[in-house]
Amino acid sequence: MPTTARVDVQAFLDDHKFSAFQWLIFVLGFVIVLLDGFDTAAIGFIAPSLLKEWGIEKSALGPVLSAALFGLAGGALFAGPIADRLGRKLVLVGSVLIFGIACLASAFATNLTELTVLRCITGIGLGAAMPNAVTLLSEYCPGRLRATMTNLMFCGFPLGAACGGFLAAWMIPQWGWRSVLMLGGVTPLVLTVLLIAILPESVHYLLSRGASVERVRKVMRRVSAKAAEVGQFVMLEPEHAETTRRVNATGIGMVLSPVLRVGSLMLWVTYFMGLVIFYSLINWMPILFKDVGLNPQTATLISALFPLGGVGAVFFGVLMDRFNANRIVAVGYALTAVTIFLIGQAAGNMGFLVVIVFVAGVVMNTAQSSLPALAAAFYPTQGRATGVAWMMGIGRFGGIAGSFLVAELTARHLTFSEIFTVIAVPGLIAALALVVKQVVGPGGRASGKDVGSPVVAH
Repeated sequence: MPTTARVDVQAFLDDHKFSAFQWLIFVLGFVIVLLDGFDTAAIGFIAPSLLKEWGIEKSALGPVLSAALFGLAGGALFAGPIADRLGRKLVLVGSVLIFGIACLASAFATNLTELTVLRCITGIGLGAAMPNAVTLLSEYCPGRLRATMTNLMFCGFPLGAACGGFLAAWMIPQWGWRSVLMLGGVTPLVLTVLLIAILPESVHYLLSRGASVERVRKVMRRVSAKAAEVGQFVMLEPEHAETTRRVNATGIGMVLSPVLRVGSLMLWVTYFMGLVIFYSLINWMPILFKDVGLNPQTATLISALFPLGGVGAVFFGVLMDRFNANRIVAVGYALTAVTIFLIGQAAGNMGFLVVIVFVAGVVMNTAQSSLPALAAAFYPTQGRATGVAWMMGIGRFGGIAGSFLVAELTARHLTFSEIFTVIAVPGLIAALALVVKQVVGPGGRASGKDVGSPVVAH
């Protein structure tokens, strides 16, 4: 029989060890993000083969390289508010199903128009999946591990992109470029079945929607058997969440409420600039390296080192849980600008090129992979999925800009070093945006103050 009257659900998570149930949520989220990275980056790795098989010019690749990014933006912008209304699990299952089917269908495209349309649909599913995976995991994490675990999960994206490069270098010579898209489509369809069967709904979401006491307690018993002793779970939000509640803000209204507006805008700018860099390089680096004399396979393998560097996000997560997260990530973007510039100076020096591409990947992907954790900690429950998703959705337009940016720079006949100098500038802008967020915006959820009326299960 329950013996404790009321317990804050986040305090309960903070007071107990990270359970096997929470590790299961992490693994499912990690696989979702891994497949997201694989499917997003796949088009860049198969691009040289498309140029050869279909006899097209490099400039014609702009629309197909950016098509998924339009879908990614749309999927994120719509999925966040839907998840805040209908739940994280429903949106995750649907989005993984969509991008699996569309990616598989892309393998059978016969021309650029078909491939462009299917990549856009793939992007819709990808864009909806990642922010909700981040939100769901963050809502099951104890505060002391939130950034660490969220960043660790987000390492799946650059790792998936890197795996795409290594697998593409192996699979394309044997089975052709279509085999890469087939693999990227079948795997999510298998994952969809697992998500339906075992993925839980966010307990924070359940409380925000007035779920029954027993339903909430049943979920929390999987975190710790001591949940059976709790009479009622409640959800206490930080001080700035109560401020948004007083003005009846929900969804995007909460995200853009006066107390959160500057921080939201700065997160959007930062994510946008990070994706300008990421997609400029992930889509065009194999082609740019080929143009300075590397053979296609070597160019693909060296390019794959760039997203692989994202595993450094775990280290940043630990630092973010202990120190000022805004400053930690800002330093990462400043270092990104320096290392991207140095790639442009490495043409003709294979050893230095390999090292600096990997180092640039470490600092750039580490900083970018840390932003979802930063956003998840910044927003209260009623607007968290929307806040994370809109940051990622608005940011996706940076990926679109990055894809077209390099196409335009090559059309203007900029040199190898000049192209990388231009790509380095967004790193400085991203660092500055986080400094502004730190100086002007609220302190996120760091204060941990429990104020206002708690949200309770009924």
